[in-house]
Parts: sequence; C-alpha cells; structure tokens
Amino acid sequence: MSLWGKYLTEKKFEKLNKDIRVNTLIIGGGITGLTTLYYLKEKESVCLVDASFIGEGVTKNTTGKLTYLQEDIYSNLEKNRNTEIAVQYLHSQKQAISLIKEIIEKEKIDCDLERVDSYIFASQEKDVKKIEAENNFLKRQKINVKEKILPFSVPSFKAICVEDTYVFNPIKYLNGLKEILKLKPIYEQTKIQKIEFKNNQYTCYANDKKIIANQVIVACHYPFFLFPFLLPLKSHIEKSYLIATKTDKYKKASCINVSNPSISMRYYKDGNQVYQIFLTNSHNTAVKQNDKTNFENVKQFFGLKEEEIVAKWSNVDIITDDKLPYIGELKDNLYIATGLNTWGMTNGILSAKILSDAIKGIDNPYQELFKIYRNNRYQWKSLLPNVITSTIAFVGSKFQKKKWYSNNLMFKKVNGKTIAIYKDEHKKEHIVYTTCPHFGCSLIFNEEEKTWDCPCHSSRFNLDGKCIKGPSLYDISYKK
Repeated sequence: MSLWGKYLTEKKFEKLNKDIRVNTLIIGGGITGLTTLYYLKEKESVCLVDASFIGEGVTKNTTGKLTYLQEDIYSNLEKNRNTEIAVQYLHSQKQAISLIKEIIEKEKIDCDLERVDSYIFASQEKDVKKIEAENNFLKRQKINVKEKILPFSVPSFKAICVEDTYVFNPIKYLNGLKEILKLKPIYEQTKIQKIEFKNNQYTCYANDKKIIANQVIVACHYPFFLFPFLLPLKSHIEKSYLIATKTDKYKKASCINVSNPSISMRYYKDGNQVYQIFLTNSHNTAVKQNDKTNFENVKQFFGLKEEEIVAKWSNVDIITDDKLPYIGELKDNLYIATGLNTWGMTNGILSAKILSDAIKGIDNPYQELFKIYRNNRYQWKSLLPNVITSTIAFVGSKFQKKKWYSNNLMFKKVNGKTIAIYKDEHKKEHIVYTTCPHFGCSLIFNEEEKTWDCPCHSSRFNLDGKCIKGPSLYDISYKK
C-alpha cells in the first residue's frame, strides 16, 4: 500500500449492468481520466469506466509532485530536437500546474496543495554539466532559477531550484473530483476488453455488456491494444521503489537528480503528522527484478530504519524514446494519453485538457507537440534497443525459479501449463498461472508487495491472480 492509499474514500460506483449508448466514453479513472470527465462535465452523454476502482491505479503510486523542473529534460530536448520544442514543453508543464491549481481553488478541493521549492541536483560529479546546461536554458527563458545548497542529506555536487512549484495529495484530489462528479455516469469494476469500430461508431465490450460510443478516450496507464500504435517499439518500462517514513521536521522542498538511478524526495504534511517520501533504485523492468533487494537498497541508500517505515511501494512509468508523452487522436474519434515519463501529475492534467479540447472541437496549443504520429531520430535510434530489451524481458522471464524466491513458493506443470503455489504466513495456498495473458511473458513474483508482476509491459496481479493493473485484460487465477 502506498502512503496515498489510506486516503481512498469508501464511496464506490456501481458496476455496469446493462448495455448503454453514449457520445463519449472515457476508459480509466486515474488523474487523466477523471480530470477529462471534469472538463467534459457540462456535455451530455459522457461516461467513465474503470477496470478497478477510482484512484486504485498508478495515480496512487506517484510522489505527488507538480513541478516543471524535471531532471534535465529541457537541455536534452534542445540538444536532440530543437529549442522550440524544449520551450513548448516548458510552457506545457507550467500550464498544467496552472490548470490543476485553478481546479483545486475553484472547487475548493482539500488535497494539501502547497507551494514548495523544487530542486534538481547532480548526484555525481560528471552530472554537473547537465545542471549547468539546464540552468542556462531556464535562464534564457526568463525563469527565476537559483543556485542553492540541496536541503536534503544525499550527495550533491551542484543544485539549482525554482520556487513556483507545488506538491499535493493525488488521492485527495481524485476524491474531490469524485464528489463533484458523483451524478455523472461512472462505472467501476468495468473492464473494457475489446473495442470494435463499425458504422462510424465504437462498440466497447465489458464482459457481457456493451457500450456504444461515438468517441472513445483511452486514459489507462498502458493501452491494452497493440495495434495500430505499437507502443512497445517506442518506449520501455521503468520501475521505481518508494518508502515513506514519519519525521519530526518539515521542509517546503522537493528534489530529483539528473541521472539514473533516480533519487527523489519530498515531504508531506497531514495535519500535525509529517512524512518524508524517498524514491530511488529505478531500473528497466527487463533487469534487476529482485524487488526485496531493490527495497533494501532504498533503505540503505537513505539510511532508513525498518521501524521508521510507514509505507513502501513500487511504481512503473512508461518512458518514451523522445521523452515526450503521446496525447491525441490515434484514429478517427479514438484518443489516447500514455507515456507520461515519470511526470504523470502534470502530464496527466495536460492530457485531460488536450483530450477534452479535442472532444469539444477546440484547438489546443500543445496538440501538435504531443501528437501520436510523429517521427524523429529518437525513435529510429531506439527501435533496435527496444526490440532487444523486450526480447531480454520475455526470454529472461521464462526462467521460472528465481534464485531469490523463498521456500514459500513452488512451481509445477498442470496440463502443460505452469502454475505457482504460494503459501502465506497463515499457510494458506494461493495458486495462479504464471503467464501474462497480455503478451505471454512469464510473471515475476514480487514477494515484498505480494503481487505477480509482468517484466514486459507492467501488468500486475494479486496473490490470487486477479488483474489489478493492465494492460492485461484477464486474470491468472487457477481453479482446481
């Protein structure tokens, strides 16, 4: 459970129990989907469905930062693309912060929004030049950048900061939207498994129910379809590990370094209780799959004690080859938002505005920057590495018995298929198939969080095989 998980409200929405017809269907109830519904709330015949419950997906696993200071993204874009694109991306992130502030203030949503200083820093001496390049770019754009000593106890060779950024509680924000949108048609536990296009409309199948829509917005983290987008060839999956502890001190500051693995920190104040959130050990999911060791590395790096920990969790991000999200129209009246590149809070809000504008027929100033079909040398350079990485993830996953697995886990063949049997602390057996239904990768058991995780495209299943995160459309439960 993430730190934000405890803030999920008990308010639930019903499961779709009949065939319906709507003008616009939104698939996914995270920050992108729910904010899109908010922007479309005045339009008739709009509904949202979520495979699980609102807020139970990737949104609750983030750090909850709203910042445009994002590692060395601007100097990177300027070097590998051009200055205009880097400037556009900067403006888009500042706009996203303004948009969510506007919603929170207008609707009086209590989500602990607080203005803080955001830092980027060089955790290694060789990264000082990256900080200097980012500093130079930001100053040319008239951003008030300050060189300061990093106010966190981690190695830092150089740091810069800006003072007009924010942090918040992402689940409290979604809770506020849920209350505002409670009269809109929202269906939970309604998993769309297939979309068909016929007669200029989409038929979306959710188990034995159908939703017929003129327009569809796919706002789930990873699109559940492969064609025509071919996202695996344009991106890879990065996994990070987070730990929250209680602390007596509070600082209005957040930070992230400019190299891999990521080192990120922020504080969160809930009444009189203060927490500090730590993140590091980020890696491509094709490698370093021992989650127990990865969490231990976070503890050791930050010098944390087990008794101080109140929450620990992992998160996965889709990293696009050109470092820009994909937001827009995939084909006629079918829209997606994906590949938010670890900055899902700002890019999620931005996605909601771009997609809702598209539905309303409004030109958005950033629609061209994030368009789905774009070509650049980033993508061609990364095509072969992406294929190799995907192959490594697929082949490597087939070695079922990882050396770090405990004796509580055993594998066996049943009717030609591999199943896994896990005995919990109460000696209860949990039996699942070990192949991901999405693309056939073998799943990795995450003994720390008690989930089965796909190293290829980040689907996730609980101990009893229920799919709790896509792109998989099916469970892996085993029944004797």
